[in-house]
Amino acid sequence: MNAYIEEVLEKVRKRNANEPEFLQTVEEVLRSLEVVVEKHPEYQNTALFERLTEPERAIQFRVSWVDDNGNVQVNRGYRVQFNSAIGPYKGGLRFASHVNLSVLKFLGFEQIFKNSLTSLPIGGGKGGSDFDPNGKSDGEIMRFCQAFMTELYRHIGPNIDVPAGDIGVGGREIGYLFGQYKRIVGAYENGVLTGKGLSYGGSLIRPEATGFGAVYYLNEVLKHENDTIEGKIIGISGFGNVSWGVAKKAAELGAKVVTLAGPDGYIYDPDGVVTEEKINYMLEMRASGRNRVQDYADKFGVEFFPKQKPWGRKFDICMPCAYQNEIGMPEAEAIRNNGTKYYIEVANMPTTNEALAYLMNEGLIVAPSKAVNAGGVAVSSLEMSQNSERLSWSREEVDEKLKTIMYNIHKVSADTAEQYGLGYNLVAGGNIAGFMKIADAMLAQGIV
Repeated sequence: MNAYIEEVLEKVRKRNANEPEFLQTVEEVLRSLEVVVEKHPEYQNTALFERLTEPERAIQFRVSWVDDNGNVQVNRGYRVQFNSAIGPYKGGLRFASHVNLSVLKFLGFEQIFKNSLTSLPIGGGKGGSDFDPNGKSDGEIMRFCQAFMTELYRHIGPNIDVPAGDIGVGGREIGYLFGQYKRIVGAYENGVLTGKGLSYGGSLIRPEATGFGAVYYLNEVLKHENDTIEGKIIGISGFGNVSWGVAKKAAELGAKVVTLAGPDGYIYDPDGVVTEEKINYMLEMRASGRNRVQDYADKFGVEFFPKQKPWGRKFDICMPCAYQNEIGMPEAEAIRNNGTKYYIEVANMPTTNEALAYLMNEGLIVAPSKAVNAGGVAVSSLEMSQNSERLSWSREEVDEKLKTIMYNIHKVSADTAEQYGLGYNLVAGGNIAGFMKIADAMLAQGIV
């Protein structure tokens, strides 16, 4: 290990001792950057990595709101504005009970590199709350969103910080958030949020973008291996927007997703989630607020496995689409033993560092989430462009731009890995390519 990187990691561990998710992603990224440090003494001379691993701003605030029974509820709200070297902070808002500062710092740190890889002018940030929208009424969600935005509005803006949706924050929540922002600032700044409805500045393809982009990236991996997606069996987790986009695009291209998973277990559909009825039902499941994947099994008469994960099954391609660290060593060993060739991360950091290293060492082709799932933020940035121009692009226009972006992300990742003598290492290649753009911008802007 390079002495400078080891020194930085030790400082980060001491400063953030109670933030395991954040420490995990920092270690994964910095260790892959060891090969570039020796060539660039200016990184050490300007404390570049120390600055890179410290958020420019981390905001925590109280969110008080009233439930349907008239009781006052109190949640914590956050916004981590991590790095603005190449553009305004950009990253989603997550509403879920597991949200804390460590989770949001890990997501914000990953977002820096993800956004850099898109080649679009956006910096890295993330935010959210420990509010859980599941089981809440529309009125409760509206009142929470209004209370949340009443504090957040002072920290964001079209040229400052542009949040989007994430887990627990869909089109409904974005609408309530934007309505409150507009009410407070007294201006129609629809570029302040992305993931909006089409009637007030949203972009076509945005709900599907993360899943579609992941499949477009997968296609580039398969082309590199002289392979094709047609006929491939794909195992995924999750059943929300991202999983829906993956299933929909995979079916269009002749592959089939055969598993979906939720907190209650997973379903196995040997015929695949390929029909319009099945794909559309995924949207109904998410909108129901029940957070149960068993509903799919009940409706379509397929097997349901309560409180289990799908990774013990045989797939050509594994695409975890749910939460961070859902793949540990037991799951990784099962994936390897079942002969899976392609491991394509879609959720943010779905794999522990130990499991990720194991899968790579065992010869699987591994693609990192910060590259694979960048299609979502890419189309969010395209939404910002449309808002700035007061234009709305066609579905075909947006989709073509998304394909090009994902093609370029794969190419720059593969080319960078090759340049540093790492072979077809998409994990290191993506980290290095994303980092180099950020490093150049930070050095050019001085010690800030």
